Amino acid sequence: MARRLAEVAKHVGVSQATVSRVLNDKPGISDATRAAVLSALDVLGYERPAKLRGDRARLVGLILPEMHDPIYPALAEIIAGALAKRGFSPVLCPRAGEDVTEADYLEILADQHVSGIIFASGAYQYTTANHDQYAALRDRSLPVVLMNATIPGLELPTVSTDDEHALEQAYGHLAALGHQRIALLLGPHDHIASLRKLAAYRALLPAGADHGLVLHAGFTMQEGQAAATTLLQSDATAIICATDALALGAVRAAKRAGRQVPADVSIVGFDDSTLMTHTDPPLTTIRQPAAAMGQAAVALLLAQIDGDTVSADEMLFEPELVVRSSTGPAPAPARKAPAKPRR
Repeated sequence: MARRLAEVAKHVGVSQATVSRVLNDKPGISDATRAAVLSALDVLGYERPAKLRGDRARLVGLILPEMHDPIYPALAEIIAGALAKRGFSPVLCPRAGEDVTEADYLEILADQHVSGIIFASGAYQYTTANHDQYAALRDRSLPVVLMNATIPGLELPTVSTDDEHALEQAYGHLAALGHQRIALLLGPHDHIASLRKLAAYRALLPAGADHGLVLHAGFTMQEGQAAATTLLQSDATAIICATDALALGAVRAAKRAGRQVPADVSIVGFDDSTLMTHTDPPLTTIRQPAAAMGQAAVALLLAQIDGDTVSADEMLFEPELVVRSSTGPAPAPARKAPAKPRR
Protein backbone atom coordinates (compact mmCIF):
# COMPACT_ATOMS: atom_id res chain seq x y z
CA MET A 1 0.00 0.00 0.00
CA ALA A 2 2.79 2.45 0.92
CA ARG A 3 4.54 1.78 -2.37
CA ARG A 4 1.33 2.32 -4.30
CA LEU A 5 0.67 5.64 -2.51
CA ALA A 6 4.18 6.84 -3.23
CA GLU A 7 4.11 5.90 -6.91
CA VAL A 8 0.70 7.43 -7.55
CA ALA A 9 1.58 10.61 -5.63
CA LYS A 10 4.78 11.03 -7.64
CA HIS A 11 2.96 10.39 -10.93
CA VAL A 12 0.24 12.97 -10.20
CA GLY A 13 2.43 15.47 -8.35
CA VAL A 14 0.42 15.50 -5.11
CA SER A 15 1.07 14.32 -1.57
CA GLN A 16 0.56 10.75 -0.41
CA ALA A 17 -2.05 12.05 2.00
CA THR A 18 -4.05 13.43 -0.94
CA VAL A 19 -3.84 10.06 -2.74
CA SER A 20 -4.99 8.32 0.43
CA ARG A 21 -8.01 10.62 0.72
CA VAL A 22 -8.99 9.84 -2.88
CA LEU A 23 -8.61 6.08 -2.39
CA ASN A 24 -10.75 6.24 0.72
CA ASP A 25 -13.34 8.44 -1.01
CA LYS A 26 -12.93 11.28 1.48
CA PRO A 27 -14.31 14.79 0.83
CA GLY A 28 -12.22 17.93 0.31
CA ILE A 29 -10.54 16.84 -2.96
CA SER A 30 -11.19 18.66 -6.24
CA ASP A 31 -12.77 16.71 -9.10
CA ALA A 32 -9.67 17.32 -11.24
CA THR A 33 -7.31 15.90 -8.60
CA ARG A 34 -9.60 12.94 -7.94
CA ALA A 35 -9.74 12.14 -11.67
CA ALA A 36 -5.95 12.48 -11.99
CA VAL A 37 -5.34 10.04 -9.12
CA LEU A 38 -7.78 7.46 -10.53
CA SER A 39 -6.23 7.80 -13.97
CA ALA A 40 -2.77 7.28 -12.46
CA LEU A 41 -3.96 4.04 -10.86
CA ASP A 42 -4.99 2.79 -14.30
CA VAL A 43 -1.76 3.87 -15.98
CA LEU A 44 0.44 2.31 -13.29
CA GLY A 45 -1.52 -0.98 -13.38
CA TYR A 46 -3.13 -0.75 -9.94
CA GLU A 47 -6.71 -1.88 -9.35
CA ARG A 48 -9.12 0.86 -8.32
CA PRO A 49 -10.91 0.36 -4.99
CA ALA A 50 -14.27 -1.33 -5.62
CA LYS A 51 -16.30 1.73 -4.59
CA LEU A 52 -14.38 3.96 -7.02
CA ARG A 53 -14.55 1.81 -10.14
CA GLY A 54 -17.72 3.42 -11.47
CA ASP A 55 -20.24 1.98 -13.88
CA ARG A 56 -17.72 1.30 -16.62
CA ALA A 57 -15.82 -1.05 -14.36
CA ARG A 58 -18.82 -3.21 -13.51
CA LEU A 59 -17.65 -5.55 -16.22
CA VAL A 60 -16.30 -9.08 -15.87
CA GLY A 61 -14.28 -10.76 -18.59
CA LEU A 62 -15.23 -14.33 -19.46
CA ILE A 63 -12.58 -16.19 -21.45
CA LEU A 64 -14.06 -19.11 -23.41
CA PRO A 65 -12.78 -21.64 -25.94
CA GLU A 66 -14.26 -21.95 -29.41
CA MET A 67 -18.02 -22.21 -28.96
CA HIS A 68 -18.63 -25.37 -31.04
CA ASP A 69 -19.00 -27.40 -27.84
CA PRO A 70 -22.54 -26.81 -26.47
CA ILE A 71 -21.37 -26.96 -22.85
CA TYR A 72 -19.67 -23.55 -23.13
CA PRO A 73 -22.64 -21.48 -24.34
CA ALA A 74 -24.63 -23.06 -21.50
CA LEU A 75 -21.88 -22.19 -19.00
CA ALA A 76 -21.68 -18.62 -20.32
CA GLU A 77 -25.44 -18.23 -19.82
CA ILE A 78 -25.18 -19.45 -16.21
CA ILE A 79 -22.30 -17.10 -15.39
CA ALA A 80 -23.91 -14.14 -17.15
CA GLY A 81 -27.14 -14.62 -15.19
CA ALA A 82 -25.31 -14.86 -11.87
CA LEU A 83 -23.31 -11.71 -12.64
CA ALA A 84 -26.40 -9.77 -13.70
CA LYS A 85 -28.04 -10.42 -10.34
CA ARG A 86 -25.16 -8.51 -8.74
CA GLY A 87 -25.17 -5.69 -11.27
CA PHE A 88 -22.20 -6.86 -13.36
CA SER A 89 -22.10 -7.49 -17.11
CA PRO A 90 -19.94 -10.16 -18.78
CA VAL A 91 -17.56 -9.35 -21.60
CA LEU A 92 -17.55 -12.60 -23.61
CA CYS A 93 -14.18 -13.48 -25.09
CA PRO A 94 -14.52 -16.67 -27.17
CA ARG A 95 -11.47 -18.00 -28.95
CA ALA A 96 -11.81 -18.00 -32.73
CA GLY A 97 -8.84 -19.98 -33.98
CA GLU A 98 -5.64 -17.96 -33.83
CA ASP A 99 -7.19 -14.70 -35.04
CA VAL A 100 -7.63 -13.37 -31.49
CA THR A 101 -5.33 -14.83 -28.85
CA GLU A 102 -5.80 -15.02 -25.11
CA ALA A 103 -3.17 -12.29 -24.71
CA ASP A 104 -5.17 -10.08 -27.10
CA TYR A 105 -8.29 -10.51 -25.01
CA LEU A 106 -6.44 -9.74 -21.78
CA GLU A 107 -5.19 -6.49 -23.31
CA ILE A 108 -8.73 -5.57 -24.39
CA LEU A 109 -10.11 -6.34 -20.93
CA ALA A 110 -7.38 -4.27 -19.28
CA ASP A 111 -8.30 -1.31 -21.49
CA GLN A 112 -11.92 -1.63 -20.33
CA HIS A 113 -10.84 -1.71 -16.67
CA VAL A 114 -12.84 -4.86 -15.94
CA SER A 115 -13.43 -5.68 -12.29
CA GLY A 116 -12.29 -9.27 -12.73
CA ILE A 117 -11.91 -12.22 -15.12
CA ILE A 118 -13.32 -15.75 -15.14
CA PHE A 119 -11.34 -18.18 -17.28
CA ALA A 120 -13.40 -21.11 -18.58
CA SER A 121 -10.48 -22.00 -20.82
CA GLY A 122 -6.92 -20.90 -21.37
CA ALA A 123 -3.22 -21.69 -21.35
CA TYR A 124 -3.40 -22.54 -17.63
CA GLN A 125 -5.04 -25.85 -18.66
CA TYR A 126 -1.85 -27.01 -20.42
CA THR A 127 1.37 -27.96 -18.66
CA THR A 128 3.72 -26.83 -21.45
CA ALA A 129 2.10 -23.45 -22.14
CA ASN A 130 3.41 -20.08 -20.95
CA HIS A 131 1.66 -19.02 -17.73
CA ASP A 132 3.30 -15.63 -17.12
CA GLN A 133 0.08 -13.72 -17.84
CA TYR A 134 -1.69 -15.33 -14.88
CA ALA A 135 1.12 -14.45 -12.50
CA ALA A 136 0.93 -10.88 -13.79
CA LEU A 137 -2.82 -10.71 -13.10
CA ARG A 138 -2.25 -12.12 -9.62
CA ASP A 139 0.52 -9.62 -8.91
CA ARG A 140 -1.82 -6.78 -9.98
CA SER A 141 -4.40 -8.11 -7.49
CA LEU A 142 -7.00 -8.31 -10.25
CA PRO A 143 -9.74 -10.74 -9.16
CA VAL A 144 -9.44 -13.95 -11.19
CA VAL A 145 -11.08 -17.39 -11.10
CA LEU A 146 -9.95 -20.38 -13.15
CA MET A 147 -12.22 -23.24 -14.21
CA ASN A 148 -11.31 -26.89 -14.83
CA ALA A 149 -7.66 -27.30 -13.92
CA THR A 150 -4.82 -25.19 -12.64
CA ILE A 151 -1.05 -25.09 -12.72
CA PRO A 152 0.73 -25.67 -9.38
CA GLY A 153 2.16 -22.40 -8.09
CA LEU A 154 -0.35 -20.03 -9.66
CA GLU A 155 -2.24 -19.75 -6.36
CA LEU A 156 -5.46 -18.58 -8.01
CA PRO A 157 -8.99 -19.65 -6.97
CA THR A 158 -10.13 -22.57 -9.12
CA VAL A 159 -13.34 -24.56 -9.57
CA SER A 160 -13.09 -27.90 -11.38
CA THR A 161 -14.93 -31.08 -12.16
CA ASP A 162 -13.40 -34.05 -10.32
CA ASP A 163 -11.84 -35.74 -13.38
CA GLU A 164 -10.57 -38.75 -11.45
CA HIS A 165 -14.04 -39.51 -10.13
CA ALA A 166 -15.52 -38.94 -13.58
CA LEU A 167 -13.23 -41.57 -15.06
CA GLU A 168 -14.00 -43.98 -12.23
CA GLN A 169 -17.73 -43.62 -12.91
CA ALA A 170 -17.34 -44.25 -16.64
CA TYR A 171 -14.94 -47.17 -16.22
CA GLY A 172 -17.04 -48.76 -13.48
CA HIS A 173 -20.17 -48.52 -15.64
CA LEU A 174 -18.48 -50.25 -18.57
CA ALA A 175 -16.81 -52.90 -16.42
CA ALA A 176 -20.19 -53.75 -14.87
CA LEU A 177 -21.48 -54.34 -18.42
CA GLY A 178 -18.74 -56.92 -18.94
CA HIS A 179 -16.27 -54.85 -20.96
CA GLN A 180 -12.61 -55.74 -20.52
CA ARG A 181 -10.93 -53.95 -23.43
CA ILE A 182 -11.87 -50.41 -22.44
CA ALA A 183 -10.04 -47.73 -24.44
CA LEU A 184 -9.47 -44.08 -23.54
CA LEU A 185 -9.61 -41.17 -25.99
CA LEU A 186 -8.16 -38.00 -24.47
CA GLY A 187 -7.24 -34.44 -25.36
CA PRO A 188 -3.62 -33.32 -26.03
CA HIS A 189 -0.72 -34.84 -24.09
CA ASP A 190 -0.22 -31.70 -21.98
CA HIS A 191 -3.92 -31.11 -21.21
CA ILE A 192 -4.25 -31.27 -17.42
CA ALA A 193 -7.81 -32.62 -17.22
CA SER A 194 -6.88 -35.37 -19.69
CA LEU A 195 -3.78 -36.24 -17.67
CA ARG A 196 -5.93 -36.56 -14.55
CA LYS A 197 -8.30 -38.91 -16.37
CA LEU A 198 -5.34 -40.93 -17.63
CA ALA A 199 -3.92 -41.34 -14.11
CA ALA A 200 -7.28 -42.61 -12.82
CA TYR A 201 -7.60 -44.98 -15.80
CA ARG A 202 -4.20 -46.53 -15.21
CA ALA A 203 -4.98 -47.00 -11.53
CA LEU A 204 -8.14 -48.94 -12.44
CA LEU A 205 -6.62 -51.29 -15.02
CA PRO A 206 -6.33 -54.84 -13.70
CA ALA A 207 -2.97 -56.59 -13.64
CA GLY A 208 -1.99 -57.78 -17.08
CA ALA A 209 -4.42 -55.46 -18.90
CA ASP A 210 -3.45 -53.82 -22.18
CA HIS A 211 -2.06 -50.35 -21.36
CA GLY A 212 -1.90 -49.43 -25.03
CA LEU A 213 -5.60 -48.62 -25.47
CA VAL A 214 -5.03 -44.86 -25.03
CA LEU A 215 -4.84 -42.17 -27.69
CA HIS A 216 -4.58 -38.38 -27.55
CA ALA A 217 -6.25 -36.04 -30.02
CA GLY A 218 -7.48 -32.49 -30.48
CA PHE A 219 -10.97 -31.65 -29.28
CA THR A 220 -12.81 -31.73 -32.61
CA MET A 221 -15.25 -34.37 -33.79
CA GLN A 222 -13.05 -35.04 -36.84
CA GLU A 223 -9.98 -35.74 -34.69
CA GLY A 224 -12.08 -37.94 -32.44
CA GLN A 225 -13.22 -39.96 -35.43
CA ALA A 226 -9.67 -40.48 -36.67
CA ALA A 227 -8.35 -41.56 -33.25
CA ALA A 228 -11.34 -43.82 -32.55
CA THR A 229 -10.79 -45.58 -35.89
CA THR A 230 -7.35 -46.63 -34.64
CA LEU A 231 -8.71 -47.77 -31.27
CA LEU A 232 -11.38 -49.90 -32.95
CA GLN A 233 -8.64 -51.69 -34.86
CA SER A 234 -7.26 -52.73 -31.46
CA ASP A 235 -10.48 -54.67 -30.73
CA ALA A 236 -11.64 -52.26 -28.05
CA THR A 237 -15.24 -53.01 -27.06
CA ALA A 238 -15.71 -49.67 -25.28
CA ILE A 239 -14.24 -46.16 -25.52
CA ILE A 240 -14.26 -43.47 -22.83
CA CYS A 241 -13.87 -40.01 -24.38
CA ALA A 242 -12.64 -36.77 -22.78
CA THR A 243 -15.44 -34.70 -24.37
CA ASP A 244 -18.80 -35.26 -26.03
CA ALA A 245 -17.38 -33.97 -29.32
CA LEU A 246 -14.73 -36.71 -29.26
CA ALA A 247 -17.43 -39.24 -28.36
CA LEU A 248 -19.60 -38.22 -31.31
CA GLY A 249 -16.54 -38.63 -33.53
CA ALA A 250 -16.07 -42.12 -32.08
CA VAL A 251 -19.70 -42.98 -32.86
CA ARG A 252 -19.15 -41.89 -36.45
CA ALA A 253 -15.95 -43.97 -36.64
CA ALA A 254 -17.79 -47.05 -35.40
CA LYS A 255 -20.53 -46.64 -37.99
CA ARG A 256 -17.98 -46.11 -40.78
CA ALA A 257 -16.29 -49.35 -39.67
CA GLY A 258 -19.58 -51.23 -39.89
CA ARG A 259 -19.97 -51.58 -36.12
CA GLN A 260 -23.14 -50.94 -34.21
CA VAL A 261 -23.27 -48.75 -31.10
CA PRO A 262 -23.70 -50.20 -28.50
CA ALA A 263 -24.06 -53.80 -29.78
CA ASP A 264 -20.44 -53.96 -30.98
CA VAL A 265 -18.83 -51.05 -29.15
CA SER A 266 -19.97 -48.85 -26.24
CA ILE A 267 -19.03 -45.16 -26.12
CA VAL A 268 -19.05 -42.73 -23.18
CA GLY A 269 -18.64 -38.94 -23.49
CA PHE A 270 -17.87 -36.17 -21.04
CA ASP A 271 -19.64 -32.79 -20.49
CA ASP A 272 -23.32 -33.36 -21.35
CA SER A 273 -25.67 -30.85 -22.86
CA THR A 274 -29.29 -30.90 -23.94
CA LEU A 275 -28.19 -31.94 -27.44
CA MET A 276 -26.79 -35.28 -26.25
CA THR A 277 -30.30 -36.68 -25.85
CA HIS A 278 -30.89 -36.15 -29.59
CA THR A 279 -27.82 -37.89 -31.01
CA ASP A 280 -28.01 -41.31 -32.68
CA PRO A 281 -27.83 -43.14 -30.37
CA PRO A 282 -28.41 -40.81 -27.40
CA LEU A 283 -25.03 -40.48 -25.71
CA THR A 284 -24.08 -41.94 -22.35
CA THR A 285 -21.88 -39.27 -20.81
CA ILE A 286 -20.43 -37.78 -17.63
CA ARG A 287 -22.33 -34.61 -16.80
CA GLN A 288 -20.30 -31.67 -15.54
CA PRO A 289 -22.20 -29.77 -12.82
CA ALA A 290 -22.07 -26.61 -14.93
CA ALA A 291 -24.70 -24.70 -12.94
CA ALA A 292 -23.03 -25.28 -9.58
CA MET A 293 -19.56 -24.57 -10.97
CA GLY A 294 -20.65 -21.38 -12.72
CA GLN A 295 -22.35 -20.08 -9.58
CA ALA A 296 -19.29 -20.94 -7.48
CA ALA A 297 -16.94 -19.19 -9.91
CA VAL A 298 -19.04 -16.02 -9.79
CA ALA A 299 -19.25 -16.14 -5.98
CA LEU A 300 -15.46 -16.47 -5.69
CA LEU A 301 -14.89 -13.60 -8.10
CA LEU A 302 -17.37 -11.24 -6.46
CA ALA A 303 -15.92 -11.99 -3.02
CA GLN A 304 -12.52 -10.84 -4.30
CA ILE A 305 -14.06 -7.74 -5.88
CA ASP A 306 -15.61 -6.92 -2.50
CA GLY A 307 -12.16 -7.13 -0.94
CA ASP A 308 -12.54 -10.50 0.78
CA THR A 309 -9.74 -13.05 0.91
CA VAL A 310 -10.62 -16.33 -0.79
CA SER A 311 -8.81 -19.65 -0.75
CA ALA A 312 -6.54 -20.53 -3.66
CA ASP A 313 -7.26 -24.25 -3.12
CA GLU A 314 -8.95 -25.99 -6.04
CA MET A 315 -12.66 -26.55 -5.42
CA LEU A 316 -13.73 -29.92 -6.87
CA PHE A 317 -17.29 -30.68 -7.98
CA GLU A 318 -18.65 -34.19 -8.34
CA PRO A 319 -19.84 -35.15 -11.83
CA GLU A 320 -22.79 -37.42 -12.63
CA LEU A 321 -22.94 -40.48 -14.88
CA VAL A 322 -25.89 -40.16 -17.28
CA VAL A 323 -26.68 -43.52 -18.88
CA ARG A 324 -28.34 -43.42 -22.29
CA SER A 325 -28.25 -45.69 -25.33
CA SER A 326 -24.60 -45.56 -26.46
CA THR A 327 -23.50 -48.14 -23.88
CA GLY A 328 -24.58 -51.74 -23.48
CA PRO A 329 -23.32 -55.22 -22.55
CA ALA A 330 -19.96 -56.27 -23.93
CA PRO A 331 -20.28 -58.30 -27.12
CA ALA A 332 -19.74 -62.01 -26.83
CA PRO A 333 -16.24 -63.13 -27.87
CA ALA A 334 -16.10 -64.32 -31.45
CA ARG A 335 -16.21 -68.07 -31.62
CA LYS A 336 -13.39 -69.83 -33.34
CA ALA A 337 -14.34 -72.05 -36.22
CA PRO A 338 -14.05 -75.75 -35.30
CA ALA A 339 -10.96 -77.47 -36.63
CA LYS A 340 -11.52 -79.67 -39.66
CA PRO A 341 -11.12 -83.38 -38.94
CA ARG A 342 -8.01 -84.96 -40.32
CA ARG A 343 -8.45 -87.53 -43.05
